[in-house]
Amino acid sequence: MEITTINAELLAKMFLAGTKNLEAKKEWINELNVFPVPDGDTGTNMSMTIMSAAKEVSALEKVTMPALAKAVSSGSLRGARGNSGVILSQLFRGFTKVIGEYDEVTVQILADAFQKAVETAYKAVMKPKEGTILTVAKGMAERAAELSDETEDLVVFCEEVIKEGDRVLNLTPEMLPVLKQAGVVDSGGQGLMQVLKGAYDALLGKEIDYTLAFSSGVSSEGSSASASSHIEAQANQEIPFAYCTQFLIMLEKPITDKQENEFKSYLETIGDSIVVVADDEIVKVHVHTNDPGLAMQRGLTYGGLTTIIIENMKLERDEKISALKEKEMQSALSAAPEEKAEEEKGPAKEMGFISVSVGEGINEIFKGLGVDYIIEGGQTMNPSTEDMLNAIDKVNAETIFILPNNKNIILAASQAAALTEDKEVIVIPTKTIPQGITALINYIPDSSPKENEERMNAEIRLVKTGQVTYAVRDTVIDDKEIKQDDYMGIGDSGILSVGKELEPTLLEMLGQLVEEDSSIVSLYYGEDIKEAEAEALGAKIQEEYPEVEVEVHSGGQPIYYYVLSVE
Repeated sequence: MEITTINAELLAKMFLAGTKNLEAKKEWINELNVFPVPDGDTGTNMSMTIMSAAKEVSALEKVTMPALAKAVSSGSLRGARGNSGVILSQLFRGFTKVIGEYDEVTVQILADAFQKAVETAYKAVMKPKEGTILTVAKGMAERAAELSDETEDLVVFCEEVIKEGDRVLNLTPEMLPVLKQAGVVDSGGQGLMQVLKGAYDALLGKEIDYTLAFSSGVSSEGSSASASSHIEAQANQEIPFAYCTQFLIMLEKPITDKQENEFKSYLETIGDSIVVVADDEIVKVHVHTNDPGLAMQRGLTYGGLTTIIIENMKLERDEKISALKEKEMQSALSAAPEEKAEEEKGPAKEMGFISVSVGEGINEIFKGLGVDYIIEGGQTMNPSTEDMLNAIDKVNAETIFILPNNKNIILAASQAAALTEDKEVIVIPTKTIPQGITALINYIPDSSPKENEERMNAEIRLVKTGQVTYAVRDTVIDDKEIKQDDYMGIGDSGILSVGKELEPTLLEMLGQLVEEDSSIVSLYYGEDIKEAEAEALGAKIQEEYPEVEVEVHSGGQPIYYYVLSVE
């Protein structure tokens, strides 16, 4: 069977088939994570990223190549979770930039798209590491370029590209010693291969069930409380502009920077809360105004309008006030004072904070240090770029600092910052909860955002973090033999201790973190640890290290029995 062109409808089916294959194999990909921790999530992150794009593809009324490209790029960009998901979204972004220019794709166009995908993904990662998904993608792009001169048959082309991808994937343990020691290939690279293999099955015409079950995504612990705060704030505010107006402009021709700035300036004369995001085909417009018609009339000068949403915010406010009053009457006797305080939102301020967190105790610590909005997540579930954007929208500040508190969330936070135009968003690259706490402690309200950014970045580098959890499988890492259900002490640079008992494992890890100039050890105990247990351990640490101050806090975090910091 020879195929020389792929139209938009077939390419959409191929994308959905790739999504389906990745979704079906996500748990297997999770198990390829090097660390045998109970929260390996590469497969989950990649699956949720591509599912976000597949949802938009499935919703297309008419499948054209530009519409398909837009759906895949936009959906994956906003739904990206974790490093692997963000890199996957960037691969899609580069790929769709090329294919969106054509009605049908050929071998040459696909080869060009593979190359653009790799270029875009490498640019998105500050320090690209070989032996990862990036290496696998690069190997396939190079083979695609060679094949573009040898064949016009897409079946042959795709088969050979996938063979090369598998070959490079099998070499990843030779590029990253940690993979070789653990006896696995790169999990992100394997996820990418499953997408392409599913797509190839669709190209061959294999019988595939294209139906996908879409979920609403991750809820954040802070979301319900923050939503109540948001509603209460709206109910008590004067609303100078009654109508929340949103629409898309389908451009007749690309809008220039000058035209975009002129459009924004005009909207500022008729309203506020203005967001104008443009690409070559579409302009997304959001404005609060008393005359939606004026905004739309100006928008029509650039192209046709679609997806028009106009909401009467005054009417919504009145309905919310009524609902809040009824709720107050029902819960006035039982509502805690702190809950009522959370429902109040203060005036706009210069600087605000968003923090990723998990566990009631740690959430309370962050709130006490001035965090405006908490996104539930971390090791067990990485928030998406969309989750970050929603949080940014809810914080009433000119400059917002995001504390990812996990190395696998930093890219998604940075992507959200890049997509935000109406506020300055600064990502402090905190890789652990203790680093996030240290960053907040060193925040000085009277300093400028830049000064605070520099200070927080300097201070988090001085924090050493240790975490204790259990192994979910047998493996060997950092020359340490690990058996299923062993306790592991994990430091910033890898596994520091392994044992059959919890306390000795923690103390062995701590011994490698405390130095002569260490002054504070902070211990955060998880949901499976009793307070008396933690206090006894804290006393033992104090006895062993009398020169340091030991603090014990309830963290309430899952998965990790203890999280500790040494400063």
